[in-house]
Amino acid sequence: MSFLRGLLRDTIPPAGIIRLLSLSNLAKTAGHGILMAVSVLYFTRTVHISADRVGLALSLGAAIGMLGSIPAGHLADRFGPRAVTIVCLFLLGVFAAGYALVTGFAGLVVAVSLALMAESATDAARGALVAGLIPPDERVRTFSYMRSVANIGIAAGAMAGGVALYFDTKAIYLGVLVLGGVLFLISGAAYFAVPAVPATAHKGGSRTAVLRDRPYVVLALLNTVLVMHISILTVALPIWITTRTSSPTWTYSLALIVNTAMVVLLQVRVSKGSEKAAGGGRAFRRTGLALAACCALFALAQGRPAWLALLLLAAGVMAHTLGEMLQGAGQWSVSFSLAPEHAQGQYQGLFAMSVQLGTVATPALVTFLLTHFAWAGWVLLAVPLALAGLAAPPAVRWAEATRDRIAVQQAVPETTS
Repeated sequence: MSFLRGLLRDTIPPAGIIRLLSLSNLAKTAGHGILMAVSVLYFTRTVHISADRVGLALSLGAAIGMLGSIPAGHLADRFGPRAVTIVCLFLLGVFAAGYALVTGFAGLVVAVSLALMAESATDAARGALVAGLIPPDERVRTFSYMRSVANIGIAAGAMAGGVALYFDTKAIYLGVLVLGGVLFLISGAAYFAVPAVPATAHKGGSRTAVLRDRPYVVLALLNTVLVMHISILTVALPIWITTRTSSPTWTYSLALIVNTAMVVLLQVRVSKGSEKAAGGGRAFRRTGLALAACCALFALAQGRPAWLALLLLAAGVMAHTLGEMLQGAGQWSVSFSLAPEHAQGQYQGLFAMSVQLGTVATPALVTFLLTHFAWAGWVLLAVPLALAGLAAPPAVRWAEATRDRIAVQQAVPETTS
């Protein structure tokens, strides 16, 4: 009973700022859930854009959109993160609702690019806002609650999207796309209720100082490798289940349910111990090893009887979800702990870009590996994941050793010739 009470306590955000941040994220992720559920089918079935061109538009939009992260983070440092976060979320709502106006490929590229640029800008500015609102030792816990609630939001949005898929009419599609946009607006409006955070950037400070912080850049690149877990679950696993195992196709739905339930119930608990940068480095190391183990378990499912394949896939999903939760804890810990307080927006922008870079590059990579190398493709995925995890703790120690020098360098305003 005490264990269940502990799980409930770790699932419901505490009253105050953390609960408000989590509720805003609930609205935001419900909007994402709607877009994830209906956008591709709307563009292919109703707008009649071919599937390959939709995929190309999404990739182009993601590549363009991630370029907004660091500039938006600098704006948050320069003018205050609350206002920038609200503006970015409002723009995201408008651009997401604008999906309903798309009539062809060019319009789709523009709409996706604008929406994803607003999304990346939101993540950077919101990171600076959380840094200003929440004490350093509480930031990982705060984002853990936000991640836990996010999975509820995505599930709720996907259910709303499922209604549109059931009716499969243009009017319903348009209605839920606009609803998704409205949810982003609600998410942004919630931030009017949190205190304003003052601007922190040094006058004359560099807009791209983070790119000269080599240890931090290395950690962001390691994070890019570790966030491959997103495409492993959403791209690689359904392809693997349906083409290389004897497990029934509904296994993938079961995998998503297990993944969502574990994150909702366990994210806060798994994140404990990652409050400091060293703990974040250890979380990254465990991430790499857990994800490598999940790849091995998925590989072993090929050619097995259906019952054994199902067990191996289930074990792999649990290892994957553990890695996913640890990656989140490591990212929040490292990205905040090692960033100068006066430049949190810019630094959070780089880590937001690292996540987007991983999600842009990985789908094509995992599809190629599994299509051409079968089970060996999982091995080729496991190796860089394990190496990235093992490299994280020494990279954190390197970064910690350079913080004083970086702070002195960034305190000197840039001069112009």
